[in-house]
Amino acid sequence: MAAGKPKKKNPRLASGRKRARQNVNLNAANTSLRSKYRTAIKNVEKAVAAGDQAKAKSTFALMQSVVDTIADKGIFHKNKAARDKSRLSARVKALALKAA
Repeated sequence: MAAGKPKKKNPRLASGRKRARQNVNLNAANTSLRSKYRTAIKNVEKAVAAGDQAKAKSTFALMQSVVDTIADKGIFHKNKAARDKSRLSARVKALALKAA
């Protein structure tokens, strides 16, 4: 017996076939946006870990717009986006206070 995912049946109705085609495109778009979100957060975390205050501030400003946009689209929940922004903001501010 072959291991792996069970084979999905093709929908019979035209509307079901169309929905299956749309789901492929939507899944690809959502995956891309999730990746963009996570990359933006990682860039800020890397700048904070390196202790580069200027880069941390600039990447944080860019990250805020990316996170807000993706949360508005519903890819991630708005509360998760707010939580991530809050935590990173605190880390960037701590880095600024540490340098001063």
